[in-house]
Amino acid sequence: MDVRRDWQPPRPAGRRRADHTAIVDCDLFVDGVAVDSPGPAADLAGLYAQAREREGAFMWLDLHEPTQAALSRVAEVFGLHPLPIEDVLHREQRVKIERYDEVVFLVVRAAQYVEHEQLTTTSEIVSTGFVRIFAGPRFVLTMSQGTVMELGSLRSDLGSDPMTLTQGPWAVVHAILDRIVDGYVDIAAEMQTDVDEAEAAVFAAGTPVTVEQIYQLKRQLMKFKAAVLPLQRPLAILSGRQFLPREIRRYFGDVADQHATAVEQVMLLDDVLNALLQARLTQVSVDQNDDMRKIASWAAIAALVTSIAGIYGMNFVDMPELHWRYGYPAVLLFMLVSAGVLYWVLRRVKWL
Repeated sequence: MDVRRDWQPPRPAGRRRADHTAIVDCDLFVDGVAVDSPGPAADLAGLYAQAREREGAFMWLDLHEPTQAALSRVAEVFGLHPLPIEDVLHREQRVKIERYDEVVFLVVRAAQYVEHEQLTTTSEIVSTGFVRIFAGPRFVLTMSQGTVMELGSLRSDLGSDPMTLTQGPWAVVHAILDRIVDGYVDIAAEMQTDVDEAEAAVFAAGTPVTVEQIYQLKRQLMKFKAAVLPLQRPLAILSGRQFLPREIRRYFGDVADQHATAVEQVMLLDDVLNALLQARLTQVSVDQNDDMRKIASWAAIAALVTSIAGIYGMNFVDMPELHWRYGYPAVLLFMLVSAGVLYWVLRRVKWL
């Protein structure tokens, strides 16, 4: 049967349809080949019916920030449980994996490195967004939030490799997770460069990097860390559970190994940034102590001169050299010499 020829145009107004503004792409695969790609104009119910009827067929529907109306229609067509649909409506959500009968619901945080000329106190280094995935026996639904994860290029890559898609919906899930984890590794490498530059600046003469800049880098790393670390459990489940084909489990095991590398890099960067932050705070403390010692030194010199002048300002009759012709310049010279000696002593002990 020619699917493209049998595909019917959209139903007239008044029939319940999906919110097409949320549909990015829609494909029907048979034996790894896309035999129908109606895109946003897809008749979801009709296309899914064909996916269930044909051997070796499955449907891939990609949505971007779907509305509640669109989610309700999609849930009705694919028979999705209401709990994960409610979760999708919440923009902020933890990374997790849940199973509802034959459908697996997976929440993943994708990340993207943001180029910046220099590190400032407001620099955005990492941008994150959510990808929700529903995987069933004959369909895979992907719902993205934000602009950090577009699946167009991934769809093209998979389209050129029909043998991979013969594994069914879980081949798509594996490709998405593999792309996300590869992104983690690349971001960790980019952030390594930022951390190396910050480390060099901390111990360079003049110290052009501030505590606030290092803390901003630390905050961005924590945001990245919140995306990377929670994926460990879902990958462990996918690579160990028996409801997936053995060959696909092996692929998820490879992704888990790659993810472990990204986790190690993130933890190492976290430790380095903690050390840099402590080092910079110590430098600030030392600089403040040096300033206080200088202030105290100049105060001591001023106090010495002031005490001598204060004694001679008491208006006593019997004062040393009070009636001597050169008494006034002699006292001034004594004040100057004593201040110079004290300055030399303080310089010798490195207080000035």
